[in-house]
Amino acid sequence: MPIVLITGSAGLIGSEAVEYFANIGYEIVGIDNNMRQYFFGTDGDTAWNSQLLTKKLKNQYTHYDIDIRDNNKIKNVFARYSDNIKLIVHTAAQPSHDWAAKEPQLDFGINANGTLNLLEAMRHYCPNSVFVFMSTNKIYGDQPNHLPLIEKETRWEIDHTHSFQNGIPEKMAIDQCLHSLFGASKLAADILVQEYGKYFNLQTTCLRGGVLTGSKQSGAQLHGFLNYLMKCIMTETPYKIFGYKGKQVRDIIHSKDVVSAIGHIFSSPRIGEVYNLGGGRQSNLSVLEAIELGQKIAQKELDFQYVDQPRRGDHIWYISDTSKLQSHYPDWKLRYTIEEILKEIYEENKERWTNV
Repeated sequence: MPIVLITGSAGLIGSEAVEYFANIGYEIVGIDNNMRQYFFGTDGDTAWNSQLLTKKLKNQYTHYDIDIRDNNKIKNVFARYSDNIKLIVHTAAQPSHDWAAKEPQLDFGINANGTLNLLEAMRHYCPNSVFVFMSTNKIYGDQPNHLPLIEKETRWEIDHTHSFQNGIPEKMAIDQCLHSLFGASKLAADILVQEYGKYFNLQTTCLRGGVLTGSKQSGAQLHGFLNYLMKCIMTETPYKIFGYKGKQVRDIIHSKDVVSAIGHIFSSPRIGEVYNLGGGRQSNLSVLEAIELGQKIAQKELDFQYVDQPRRGDHIWYISDTSKLQSHYPDWKLRYTIEEILKEIYEENKERWTNV
């Protein structure tokens, strides 16, 4: 049976990809060692999702509790399935730019070296497969903060005459700016994925995501903005807004729309390609706007504190220009609105978040 290998298989995008490809008939090999719990404590624990997938998919899903930094174990998995592996969806990561400064070597080891291990395994054991890497918009560093931004009542906005008015394109410079150590390690991985495609003629793609969200995310203060915000509203947990008056803007994309894009790429792969992926002009909001909408859905007030110090290297305004992806895959479209996403997070987590 053809196999889809997914790293970070118990995480938000990974678990969504597991179900998506299982539903269309693939056998799934999942790699996830629940490092998210180490990064973020109990809020980040993904064991519940791993157990759910194992129970739900039974013989169609095989789980490996492996650290992607362990090159020998990674090679063993690839050797076992070899050319049966048709697609590799690489979502495993240390995902927080705040956390990375605590343990830079661990961050780089997972994000950069772990990615290198997977690329080498692909090259040797399944070179005809497709490799899709979940990169990040943080590879652009704080470059977007130097755009001409205008402060409005609830958000920052870009000057409507600017060429990036429809969002940040892939041509934005990545040099001479502050990335955070997380951004640097993900950029190293991003370049590796491109290089393995171009140099070895492999079918590799980087997806530079905005805010990826959905009800399956184990959101924490340092990662998973929208999911964690809704959890704080629903459980009456104090929330902190870090800088920019809460007017910083993010584009939002549902995990199902991300995985749909991966499905389109798999059906018609390219060599060493790069796409910005997010909600774009269709789906974006500021922290203040997210709080207002979340309170409306949960019918509760959020207890929040404003800290007049932004996270270092954080974006003031970031909206993805997805026109390149849409031009290459015109059948791919966003299906979820922000309100639908927040309602789903609310409805599907009421029982798990027991304080509601």
